[in-house]
Amino acid sequence: MQKILLASLVSAAFAMPAVAAEQADVVIIGSGGAGLSAAVTAHDLGKKVIVLEKMAMVGGNTNRAAGGLNAAETKPQAKLGIKDSIESHFNDTIKGGHYLNNPDLDHKLTDNAKYSVDFINDLGGDLNDVGMMAGASQKRAHRPTGGGFVGAEVVRTLYKASKDRNIDIRTMADAQKLIVKDGKVVGVQFKQGKKPAQIVHAKAVVIASGGFSANQAMVAKIDPKLKGFATTNQPGATGDGIIIATRHGADTTGMNYVQVYPLATPGTGALQGRARKMSGLDDVIDVNKNGERFVKEDARRDEFVAAIKKQPGGVVYDINDSSIVKPLNSFNEDVETLVSIGRIYKADSLADLAKQLGMPADKLEATVAEFNKMVEAKKDPKFGRKLFDRPIVKPPFYATPRAPSIHHTMGGLQISTNAQVLDKNGKPIPGLYAA
Repeated sequence: MQKILLASLVSAAFAMPAVAAEQADVVIIGSGGAGLSAAVTAHDLGKKVIVLEKMAMVGGNTNRAAGGLNAAETKPQAKLGIKDSIESHFNDTIKGGHYLNNPDLDHKLTDNAKYSVDFINDLGGDLNDVGMMAGASQKRAHRPTGGGFVGAEVVRTLYKASKDRNIDIRTMADAQKLIVKDGKVVGVQFKQGKKPAQIVHAKAVVIASGGFSANQAMVAKIDPKLKGFATTNQPGATGDGIIIATRHGADTTGMNYVQVYPLATPGTGALQGRARKMSGLDDVIDVNKNGERFVKEDARRDEFVAAIKKQPGGVVYDINDSSIVKPLNSFNEDVETLVSIGRIYKADSLADLAKQLGMPADKLEATVAEFNKMVEAKKDPKFGRKLFDRPIVKPPFYATPRAPSIHHTMGGLQISTNAQVLDKNGKPIPGLYAA
C-alpha cells in the first residue's frame, strides 16, 4: 500500500506543470503610489518593467490617502505666496519622529519632495492646492484643487501614465518568494489566480508593498495592546514584502512604531462615514460622552489617541454645523443616507443633538459656546489649539461617532539612501530595493 501511495505521489509530482519563467529589467512588487512611480520612472529610463499587484485593483493604501503630499519650496507654494523652506520641512519631520529618524533618509525625503509634486503635476495630475496638516509649521500639504483626496489623484495620474506607456501591470499576482542566485536577488516567484506559479527574472526587484496594518497577528505580536484593533488600511496591507525579504536576511527598522488614527469609524476602523471633510479640523470640535472637549483637535495623532483612550467608552464625537457639510462627504458618500442609517447624527438644535447622543444638553451647549469665543479670539486657553476657521452656529448640527484605529505601520525594511535593502550587517543585498 505504501509503495502504491509513493508511486502516486511521484507520478503527480512529475505531472505538475513546470514553473513558467520570463525576463524583465525591473520587477516591482506593489502598485501603490511608490510602486507606480517606480514603474513610470524605470520605463522612462528605457527599462522593461513588470508590476505585481496581489489585489484586484491598483493603488493599495494610496487610494485611501486623504491629507496631502508634504513638500517645501514648491511651485504651487510660490504661486500661492506661501513662504516655506526645506530646512523647516526637515526639522518638522525629525521632530515628528521624536528625533529617532535616520537624518540621512529624512534629508533624502525632504530635499526631494518638491520634485515629487512636479512629477505628478507634469504627468497631468493636480497637486496645486496647499493646506496645513497637524504637526507642520507651514502650509505644505499638496492636494487637488479644492482640497480633494491626494491619494486618489496620485493613483489616477500614475495609472494613466502607466497605461499610456503600456507598462505590464498584473493584478491578482501574489509575490511568494524572491529568486536568489549567488547572493543576488535575480527575480520573483508569484502566483496569479489559478495559474501555476510563475517566475520573472530581473536585474532589480523593488519591494513597494507597504506595511502590515491589516495583518492583525503581526501587529499584535509587536504590540499586544493593539490586539483586536480595526484598521483604516486596505485589506492587502499585510506586510508581504517585509516577510519575503527578511527570509533572505534583510534587516528591519522601527517595526514597533505603529500609528493609530484617532478619528475613525467605531468597529470597522474605516475613515469613511463622517459629515465633514477629512481636512476640516479647523471647523470642528471633538467631545466625549459628557459633551466636553478633552484635547486640542489639532494635536499630534499619538497625543489625540492617548486622550481618547481616557474618555468614557473610548468613543468621541465630531461636532460641526451645516456651514461645512455638503451633500456628499470626502468619500462621495451621501450625508443624508449616513444620517438615515445612524452613522451620523443630525439635529436643528444642540440640545436635540445632545439628546440623541445621550449627553447633557447644557454641557454640549456650553462647550460649543466656549469654542465659538475661541474662534473669535483665535486662542484656546484650555488646551492650546491653534487651528480655527469659523464658529459652530448654523443649524442643522451634526455629530459623527469616532474611535481610534490602526492607521499605518511606520517600520519596515532597512534601506540605504539609494533605496537598497540592507542586511543585518548593514550591507546592501544585491538586486533588492524598497520604495
